[in-house]
Amino acid sequence: MGLKTKLTTNKTIVNLIIVALFLGASSVITAQEKKSIDLKDFKIIVEKTDNGLKMKSLEGSAWIDLSFNLQNDQQQAIDEYGMTELNEVSSNKDSNPADFLFIITKTNSGIKLKGIEGTAWVELSFTLTKNKKQVFNQYGVTIIN
Repeated sequence: MGLKTKLTTNKTIVNLIIVALFLGASSVITAQEKKSIDLKDFKIIVEKTDNGLKMKSLEGSAWIDLSFNLQNDQQQAIDEYGMTELNEVSSNKDSNPADFLFIITKTNSGIKLKGIEGTAWVELSFTLTKNKKQVFNQYGVTIIN
């Protein structure tokens, strides 16, 4: 095999790798765009209390108010129908509430959220002192309009 053939083969391999990387990146971008297109609106106010959390749904859920005891670093799954267990998520989906599922954790300094379904965020955390409120939606921390 001559030097010219080796260079042509190496150039072809490099070009194939570049094309594969480009196609892989394009599919990730398409998946991210699709995820944000499929999101339905929800808006929730969370308040940190002495014993746990209070939540008020402003939009996109079948529940209006939730209040539950939660110690620091304990987790609770929440979906459009209220408190749930990850292995018992409702398969009965309604078109009116948004289709979301997240895990909320009360921490010493605030709140941690882990988006499982119906959120643009995978993880979200913010500082929240006792008896203070914060609003979040499918895209992250927001304000009441």
